[in-house]
Amino acid sequence: MRVLTRSAGPAFVVAGLLHFLKPRLYEAIMPDGLPAHRALVYASGVAEIAGGAGLMAADPRVRRWAGRWLVATLAGVFPANVHMARHAERYPDIPGGRTTLLARLPLQGAFAAWVLAAGHRSG
Repeated sequence: MRVLTRSAGPAFVVAGLLHFLKPRLYEAIMPDGLPAHRALVYASGVAEIAGGAGLMAADPRVRRWAGRWLVATLAGVFPANVHMARHAERYPDIPGGRTTLLARLPLQGAFAAWVLAAGHRSG
């Protein structure tokens, strides 16, 4: 369990950095009705980097804050996951297609539990 909770911070930092390295990938999954796709991709990248860095902090208060921050971030990007599942035909490169995209939706709850556990880890 310790490895899992300690890996959450670095995992979210890397995920956030990918928003800047591969922004088109993230823009492609944005719901059509949202404005400023590039800006939102960058904002969510910053949110993931900040949350991931917070999970690596020595101060347990910062880690707890970061866990809650990342749960809010996951909730904020959840519409993109729903959009992908509803429009699976737009994402033919996803192995398993719609089934995989639908299966990803409840995994967001597991990610939320992961970051909360990481935020509450000791030491």
